[in-house]
Amino acid sequence: MASVLQSDHEKRKQISVRGIAQVENVTNFKKSFNRHLHFTLVKDRNVATPRDYFFALAHTVRDNLVGRWIRTQQYYYEKDPKRIYYLSLEYYMGRALCNTMINLGIQGACDEAMYQVGLDIEELQEIEEDAGLGNGGLGRLAACFLDSMATLGLAAYGYGIRYDYGIFTQKIQDGWQTEEPDDWLQYGNPWETPRPEFSIPIKFYGHIEKHGDKYKWVDCQMVYAMPYDSPIPGYGNNTVNTMRLWSAKAPKNFDLKFFNDGEYIQAVCDRNLAENISRVLYPNDNMFEGKELRLKQEYFMVAATLQDIIRRYKSSKFGCRDPVRTNFEAFPEKVAIQLNDTHPALAIPELMRILVDIEEMPWDKALEITQRACAYTNHTLLPEALERWPIHMFEYLLPRHLQIIYDINAYHMERVAKMWPGDFDRMRRMSIIEEGHVKNINMAHLSIVGSHAINGVAAIHSDLLQKGLFKDFFEMDPHKFQNKTNGITPRRWLLLCNPNLADLIAEKLGETWVTKLDELRGLEKFANDQKFLLSVAKVKQENKMKFAQYLESTTGMRIDPSAMFDVQVKRIHEYKRQLLNILHIVTIYNRLKKNPSMDFTPRVVMIGGKAAPGYHMAKQLIKLYNNVGRVVNNDKIVGNKLKVVFLENYRVSLAEKVIPAADLSEQISTAGTEASGTGNMKFMLNGALTIGTLDGANVEMAEEMGRDNIFIFGMTVDEVDELVKKGYKPRDYYEKNDDLRQALDMIRGGFFSPERPDLFHDVVDALLNHDRFCLLADYEAYIKCQDEVSALYKDPMAWTKKCVMNIAASGKFSSDRTIEQYAREIWGVEPSDFVIPPPYVDPGRSDDVDEAPTSK
Repeated sequence: MASVLQSDHEKRKQISVRGIAQVENVTNFKKSFNRHLHFTLVKDRNVATPRDYFFALAHTVRDNLVGRWIRTQQYYYEKDPKRIYYLSLEYYMGRALCNTMINLGIQGACDEAMYQVGLDIEELQEIEEDAGLGNGGLGRLAACFLDSMATLGLAAYGYGIRYDYGIFTQKIQDGWQTEEPDDWLQYGNPWETPRPEFSIPIKFYGHIEKHGDKYKWVDCQMVYAMPYDSPIPGYGNNTVNTMRLWSAKAPKNFDLKFFNDGEYIQAVCDRNLAENISRVLYPNDNMFEGKELRLKQEYFMVAATLQDIIRRYKSSKFGCRDPVRTNFEAFPEKVAIQLNDTHPALAIPELMRILVDIEEMPWDKALEITQRACAYTNHTLLPEALERWPIHMFEYLLPRHLQIIYDINAYHMERVAKMWPGDFDRMRRMSIIEEGHVKNINMAHLSIVGSHAINGVAAIHSDLLQKGLFKDFFEMDPHKFQNKTNGITPRRWLLLCNPNLADLIAEKLGETWVTKLDELRGLEKFANDQKFLLSVAKVKQENKMKFAQYLESTTGMRIDPSAMFDVQVKRIHEYKRQLLNILHIVTIYNRLKKNPSMDFTPRVVMIGGKAAPGYHMAKQLIKLYNNVGRVVNNDKIVGNKLKVVFLENYRVSLAEKVIPAADLSEQISTAGTEASGTGNMKFMLNGALTIGTLDGANVEMAEEMGRDNIFIFGMTVDEVDELVKKGYKPRDYYEKNDDLRQALDMIRGGFFSPERPDLFHDVVDALLNHDRFCLLADYEAYIKCQDEVSALYKDPMAWTKKCVMNIAASGKFSSDRTIEQYAREIWGVEPSDFVIPPPYVDPGRSDDVDEAPTSK
C-alpha cells in the first residue's frame, strides 16, 4: 500500500511549477465535477465509465473558461482593437484538457480534486481524443500561433473547417501502413459551442448576369456554413480567444414538387451531398491534389469567414448586430487577414466580390483595401506542393471569382509591362493565369498580388523564395517580402509535456521564462555545474523510462532506457529522407554482424509518421523500415545493442510523450527543401541533440547554440545546386562506397524481404537512377557524423552539457517571438501584457457579465 501511495504522490508531484492548490478551489472543483457527472452526463458513480469521468472533468475545467471567454469578447467589443484573422485549412490542436488547466493556472486544484475523489488525472487525460484537423507542421504551427496570440493579448480569431474526420488513424499491418477514419467526434467534443444563429449561406455553381456595369451571381446551389466555437486560453492573462470552425449544412427548404413526385426520401438523402464539404480533411502534405471537393472546401471556408469578418467589422458597437459601419476606408486599420499558405487564397477574389458587387465600391479602391488587409505566408519550396487550379473547374464552380481573377491579372500584367516593357517572358512567368496544355490559376501568384506582405518561415527559406521561386515578384516589390522564422509554444512543448524539466528550470530561473523564453539563456551559466548536469540527465532518464513503459504497455515491445533514443518523427516524404536513416541502420547492423564484440553505443532508433494514402514511395519506405526492424530486432547476435521501432499513428499526444524522451533528433532533409520545420525546435527545447543538414530552421538553431552543440553534416544549398548543375550521378557514389553498396544490395536482393525478394527494387532503383534528394551524395557524411554522435554519447557529462546549451539557446524559437514579429511588422498591432480582470472581479461594469452576448 505504501508503494501505491508513493507512486500516486510522485505523479501528483509533477505539478509543482503550477503552484499549490488552494483548499477552497479543490472543494469547489469536487462539487463542480460531481454536479457535471450528475446533471450533464446523467450518471452516478455506480455506473459512470472512465470516459464519463473525463467529460465531467472537461466540463468542470471549461466552466473556468466561460467567464473569461465572455469577458474577453466584451473587452474587444468595448475597445474595438484591430482584429487578427488567421485563416487556415488545418489546425492540429491535439488534446485540450491539460493545456487549458495549465494556461488557466488550475492544474494543481484539478489534480488534487481528482486525487481526493479517487481518480487518476493522467488516466483521464489519456481518454481525450486528439483534435487531428491537420496533416503535420502547417496545422500544428497554426495551433501554436493561436496559443501565442491569446498569450500576447491580441484580438485574434482562428478560422477553419470542422472536419467530421481528421487526419486518418494509421495502423501497421504486416509492416504496411493502412488507414482508418479518425472519428474524433464519436463521443462529442466538450470544448466546442455550436452557433447555429450565425450560420452563413455559401454559393456554388450558377452563372453571371450583367446589369449595366454591375455583375450578379445567380442560379446558384446553396450550402450553409454553421460555426462551432472553441476557446483558446492565453497563459495567465485571462484572455480567451476564439477558434471558429465551419461545418457544412444543407439548406432547410425543400422543393415541394418532390412531395408530389414521391421523391421526398431522395431529397432528404441528397442533403448529405451538400454536407460532404466538411466531412474529411485531405490527407496530403507537401503534395497538391486538384480535386473539386478540395476547391469547394477552400472556398467554403473563406466565404463563410469573410462574411463573418465583415459582419463583425460593421457591428463594432458591442452587443449590436445592426450595421453601424458602412464605410470601408477603415477596413485595413481594423482587420488583418493572414493566409496560412495558399489554401485560403480565395479570400482575395472573395473579398473583392463582396466589396465590388455587394458594397458597390470602385474596383481600384476594392483592390487597394484587399491588398492592405491580406498577407500571405508561404510554407514550401517544393514545386509539386504549389496549388494550381484548372480554369475549367472555376468556370462552373466559381464563375464570378474567375472573372475577378482575370481582372486582377490584367491589372497585374499592366504593372509588369510598365516596369519591363517588351519582356514577354517575364510576363508569362509572373502571370496568375498559366497558359499551357491546361490553363491553370497559380494560387501563389494570386496570393502575392493580392497581399501587402509575403513571408517565408525561416531565414534560409525566405532567402530562397526571393532568389528562386518568387524572384520576379521580389524584383518588382521587394518591400513586400519578409521572413518570420517559425516557433513553438513553450506551454505545450515544455511545461505540459516535460513537467520535471520545467520544474528544474524554474528552480534556477523562476517562472517568467514561460512567456519570455529568451530567459532560458540564463541556463548557460550552469552548463559546467556538475550537480545541475546530473539533475538534467536524471530528468531525461526518467522520461526515457516512462516512454519505455508506455511503449511496452501499448505494443509489447521492450527497449533499453539506457540506450540512445534516436528519433525521427514527421510526415513520411522522400525529401525528409527517412531512407537515409534506414541506410544508417543497415550499415551499423552490418558492422555489428561482422564484429559482434566491437565497441558499440547501443541505440533504439524510432521513426514515426504518416504517409499520404496515395503516395506509393512513402508507403514503401514504411514497409522497408518495418522489415529492417523485423530482421534487426530478432537477431540474437545484435541483441539489445540495436533496436528498430516504428511509432504507429504519430500524432500530437504521442509527440508529447516521445519528444521529452529523445536523445537524438533527426532533421536530415536535403538542404533547400524543408521550409523551416518545428519538430526540430521541440526536440531542442526538451534537451535532445540534433543531427541535421543546413536546412530550414536548423541553420538558425546552429547560430543560436553554436556549431559545437549540434551535429551538422552534408551539402549546403549551394553545393546541392552545384552538384545538380554539373550532372549528379548517384551510381558513382554506390560504386565508390563499400558500406553503401552492401546496404543497397541487401535491400534490393531481398535480404529484408525473403518472402518477396523484388519488393524493394523500386526503392533502390529510384536511388541509383534518379535520387532527386541526393541521399547517396550525403550518405558518407551522414555515417561519419553518426559515428561522432555515438562517440559523444559515451561521455554522459559532455553530452548533457550540450543538451543544456541547446535548451538555453531555444528562446528564439518560441511562437511568442514569431507572433510578436507578425503583429508589429505585418499586422500593425502591438502585443499587450494587459491582464483582463478574472470573472470574479468586478471590472466596473453595470451589467452582469454572464448576461452579455458572447457569440460575436
